[in-house]
Amino acid sequence: MNEVINVVKVGIADMNVVKAPNVIRTSGLGSCVGVVVYDQVREVAGLAHIMLPDSKLAKSSELNIAKYADTAVEALVELVVKEGGRKSALKAKLAGGAQMFQFSTANSDIMRIGPRNVEAVKQQLRRLNIPIIAEETGGRKGRTIEFNPRTGMLSIRTVNQGVQEI
Repeated sequence: MNEVINVVKVGIADMNVVKAPNVIRTSGLGSCVGVVVYDQVREVAGLAHIMLPDSKLAKSSELNIAKYADTAVEALVELVVKEGGRKSALKAKLAGGAQMFQFSTANSDIMRIGPRNVEAVKQQLRRLNIPIIAEETGGRKGRTIEFNPRTGMLSIRTVNQGVQEI
């Protein structure tokens, strides 16, 4: 019997959850961070494509919780638990957070979106007591990631650098 495997795509400032045998993917990770929260025994995983570190940066009254690290990580955990993941068994993997451009101004901290996104995601995971098993963050290249909840492997395709699994 052939098992049908669907690839669930997650857009920018978006999140979703899958159960094995399905896999979950997002592309276009530059300064954005892709965070995967999963329970490997239950073979369930969620992925959020986070654009910004803090929802206080929101310009409109319509808040997209998937867009910000301070709101997306907790919402992602809730989705994974709702799909059968056990809070005590959750682990995380992350990728992205590149510094895509060089800035020469002294006030460049505001432009360091990638590193700030990574730190904000890590801060939320620490707050929720979810260990980070592996990460591939920083650098200056874009990434596409795909997670398989059955194997627990995060496949990372980096521009001009091939594929790496963590």
